[in-house]
Amino acid sequence: MRWSSSASSPVSARPQLAGVPVYSAALASTVPVTVRASSNEAPDGVSPAVRDAVIERLACPNRYPVLGGVDLITALADALGADTDEIAVADGSLSLLNYLLLAHVWPGARVVVPWRSYEAYPICVLTTGGEPVLVPNRTDGGHDLAAMAAAVDDATAAVILCSPNNPTGVALTHDEVAGFLGTVPASTLVVLDEAYLDFDARADRARSRELVAAHANLVLLRTFSKAYGLAGLRVGYAIGHPDVIAAARKILPPFPVSALSVAASLAALGDDAHRAAIVAAVHTQRGQVSVLLAEAGLPSFATEANFVWLPLGERSRALGALCAEAGVSTRVFDGEGLRISLGDAGLPEALSGVLARFAVS
Repeated sequence: MRWSSSASSPVSARPQLAGVPVYSAALASTVPVTVRASSNEAPDGVSPAVRDAVIERLACPNRYPVLGGVDLITALADALGADTDEIAVADGSLSLLNYLLLAHVWPGARVVVPWRSYEAYPICVLTTGGEPVLVPNRTDGGHDLAAMAAAVDDATAAVILCSPNNPTGVALTHDEVAGFLGTVPASTLVVLDEAYLDFDARADRARSRELVAAHANLVLLRTFSKAYGLAGLRVGYAIGHPDVIAAARKILPPFPVSALSVAASLAALGDDAHRAAIVAAVHTQRGQVSVLLAEAGLPSFATEANFVWLPLGERSRALGALCAEAGVSTRVFDGEGLRISLGDAGLPEALSGVLARFAVS
């Protein structure tokens, strides 16, 4: 059935949704995408072990997965040296953020968010009835932790950190996170999104498991979407104090992850060589792209993730359009910058041609 363009539904949505933005997409183009640099994925896909595990589980799709994802939780607890009541799993780390906020943010409460950061954060806050408080990043693209701490008040229910930060790629150090936790009230939930942790090879990166043990208000978010190559299967997990995790588990679906996702994740956990190969390939290409950008005289932030951020301001859309014309999809944030995801083998060559045209234009 096709509805008339003038017809409207008599069913009203919650008034709060009127101010919720729609998650944006890559620039539309008539040119087919040959290099996908708009989504932070692992283009080479999964290992044979993961593929075999998924195919085997496909033999009985009529059977539900284990209730609560307990089999995956148990495997993660073993791998992380944690207790099972410290971990929750769901269909992606973003889903877990939603459940954590639903469990801990009351209507009208404030949630402090770094900005620019992952654009889904304010959407998640608004859908809980909370108020996102956007704190601008430093000029180098990193979180302004002093300003974020100053933004916390009695009405603040939670703070979100992202390291490495999407889309700028800048990561926090252990001392920065530890210092910040020391300034935030213990009653304020702090969510540290570590979706891109695997690509951060610095010796001083946050030892977050150690910080969780010392701070009962800290929760970590991690994912199998990036370095494990399971973006299409949607699996993420949270690590935190049992009380905080228990609150989120109360509103998680009975089957928070699919049977195929669990099978893939269990196999991926046992195949560290494949994960390491994905990370190594990203590090190599990250160096190549950084050189290309420097040679073109374009600014970029020091990234520890599987993407590069160009703070081009009003020139961002022009470069994004040139990339689209060349079959390279990117993410443009109008008036702010352009994010180029790493991984596709043809990216350096395609980007080199685009940058030559951009320099001339």
